[in-house]
Amino acid sequence: MITGHTEIIAHIGYPTHSFKAPMIYNPYFDSANIDAIVVPMGCKVEDYPVFLKSVFNLANIRGALITMPHKVTTVSLLDEVSAAVKVAGACNAVKRLPDGRLVGDMFDGEGFVRGVLRKGLKLQGARVLVVGSGGVGCAIAASLAGAGIAAITLYDVNEASAKALGGRLKEHHSRIEVQTGSNDPQGYDLVVNATPMGMNAGDPLPIDMDRVSSNTFIGEVVMKTEVTPFLAAARAKGCATQVGTDMLFEQIPAYLEFFGFPTTTAENLRALATLKY
Repeated sequence: MITGHTEIIAHIGYPTHSFKAPMIYNPYFDSANIDAIVVPMGCKVEDYPVFLKSVFNLANIRGALITMPHKVTTVSLLDEVSAAVKVAGACNAVKRLPDGRLVGDMFDGEGFVRGVLRKGLKLQGARVLVVGSGGVGCAIAASLAGAGIAAITLYDVNEASAKALGGRLKEHHSRIEVQTGSNDPQGYDLVVNATPMGMNAGDPLPIDMDRVSSNTFIGEVVMKTEVTPFLAAARAKGCATQVGTDMLFEQIPAYLEFFGFPTTTAENLRALATLKY
């Protein structure tokens, strides 16, 4: 029920037809009697800088979820950003402080990290390989760095992207050993597929599975299929795994905390969500 007291979370991106957030947040708000709503707002690139500032002129806005193609542009439009935003080079959540300043954070990687921690993986001192240095790979690397890993190797077919991410990690997390240029998975505690490989039938695996130890935790970001060929191969070797949708549901409690709402669990969100995979 929308009332005169309802607070708005703007879900800004373009196009909006693939947005999943309203089908997760709004059932939760209903179940928890929270007078708030997530509203999809389609905004094209050329209109976005003005629109973002304008939407925060609303008296009843609680915050904004930012998605493609605006995550990178958002960084330069804010007054303050988190360390995760600085490393990732992108932002997916914005709120207005009482003094009017707009602040941003990045939770794509936080969702991934919360998921693997809840599954028992110890990240403090861990050695990690992240394959893919696009938007989601950057976000995951940023959050892993904040979680206390000891070393990270970054690989991308676009070597410049991996090196740029590596440079930002060294700048903001100087204690971490950072390497780029190899996707050999041998010797890592955690290997992450942060590429689109697995979206389409016949895609190659992101790494050589013959080089993976059964003690390695394998993480996936592809959500099109719950168990991708990459995860199936990892499970066949006895590896612990995390599916792509876990990253989505695990990040929403972090968003709720950021916006100042009562939080919940990923399990509760999954049970309430009206979307299907």
